[in-house]
Amino acid sequence: MKRYLSAIKPTGKLTLGNYIGAIKQFVTLMNDGDMILFVADLHSLTLPINPEELRNNSRNIVAYYLAAGLDPKKVHVFLQSEVHEHSELAIILQNYLYMGELSRMTQFKDKTQKMNNEAIGLGIFTYPVLMAADIVLYDTDYVPVGEDQVQHVEITRDLVHRFNKRYGDILKMPRALIRQSGARIMSLSDPIKKMSKSDPKGDIFLDDDLKTIHKKIMSAVTDMDCRVCYDETNKPGISNLMTIYSALTNKSFEEIEKEFQGKMYGEFKKEVAKVVVDEIACLQTKYQEILASGLVDKVLKEGKEYASTIAEKTLKRVQNAIGLYRYE
Repeated sequence: MKRYLSAIKPTGKLTLGNYIGAIKQFVTLMNDGDMILFVADLHSLTLPINPEELRNNSRNIVAYYLAAGLDPKKVHVFLQSEVHEHSELAIILQNYLYMGELSRMTQFKDKTQKMNNEAIGLGIFTYPVLMAADIVLYDTDYVPVGEDQVQHVEITRDLVHRFNKRYGDILKMPRALIRQSGARIMSLSDPIKKMSKSDPKGDIFLDDDLKTIHKKIMSAVTDMDCRVCYDETNKPGISNLMTIYSALTNKSFEEIEKEFQGKMYGEFKKEVAKVVVDEIACLQTKYQEILASGLVDKVLKEGKEYASTIAEKTLKRVQNAIGLYRYE
């Protein structure tokens, strides 16, 4: 049976981009194999974060997972920090990736440039090592990722090749799985940039007031052409709205273009806003019900137990391969 693994960092509120680009994909994949999802709370420590915010975000992510339709009987959800094998395996695997490789990672270069090379924690540099440990720990077949995360899967594949060449067939070779439709939802205020939890005007958060969501979409940046057609280069704003509309209605771009042929942007935005508001209103209702039910803790406990069983076997296999002595 194919195994899928993915995670979301609890470093901010979930956005419509997270919902369309990741969570909805998880709902689809859960019927196709063994689905393992975790809240990457250890990864969130690479930059300062308020402890209470971290705790709340971790719980809220799980509640939204369940509200979106993830079935805990088919999907195993847990907190990364609760399965100690993630950290232990990362300590071992850091010896099989090189500093030159890590320094060339796009995410590392982007973050350190923004920080002006000051107060850069080691965790930012070794982020790909822990991510590699996350992936190989569960003998993962496929890692659903956005285009900006493919590099992390590729360096994991390099590590697996290097490790197995030395020790034999110990680690399973993973593959990136990129969703073609709705993979990247862009900011409504700057459609050149990805919706990324840091732009209050351009991001739609899953806990936004419904009137606020409607207002944000109606204020979305477009262009002067007034034709609803998909063209990422010349019409990024409209293309982004079409991507959102397509993801939530399952209509193709061609169908959307025909539907709004001869109509103004205002009419198109109203329809997009209606679809988004209806979707999130339903999601918010289910989210509140799940939080009140106590289901989150139950799911996390069961997920931890399932993940720990697999992770323990993988870690022991690696330890034996590299020669760590174990006495009876």
